[in-house]
Amino acid sequence: MATPYQDRDMAAPALNPGDETYFEAAKEGRLLVKRCKDCGEYHFYPRPICPHCFSDQTEWVDAKGTGTIYTFSVTRRAGPVPYAIAHVTLDEGVAMMSNIVDCDLDDIHIGQAVKVVFKRTEDDWVVPCFTPA
Repeated sequence: MATPYQDRDMAAPALNPGDETYFEAAKEGRLLVKRCKDCGEYHFYPRPICPHCFSDQTEWVDAKGTGTIYTFSVTRRAGPVPYAIAHVTLDEGVAMMSNIVDCDLDDIHIGQAVKVVFKRTEDDWVVPCFTPA
């Protein structure tokens, strides 16, 4: 039995200091990740210190917005609408947890190519989600 995607209310993100740039870019339809100016490595979740070389010389850069599903879970009983969450490996090499949206939930699979889409939350923030490419 197919489980079609239905929009659901998403909670607003809990902001940490320094997250404003990330979520302002999302409102503009841009996905940002951090990159270290010293070692050149990308990292996500965004933080001021590079986890690879411990440099404080990090910068926001636009991600391509494409990647593949590393793993996922479909939740069918936690609320009024089934939904899928996944770890997506971005083309930049970093992984991020996000929702998989706008697709039949039974068709999601590991290794599937995805692209970023942006969804509004309850408090009018915008968060990056992914849909099959």
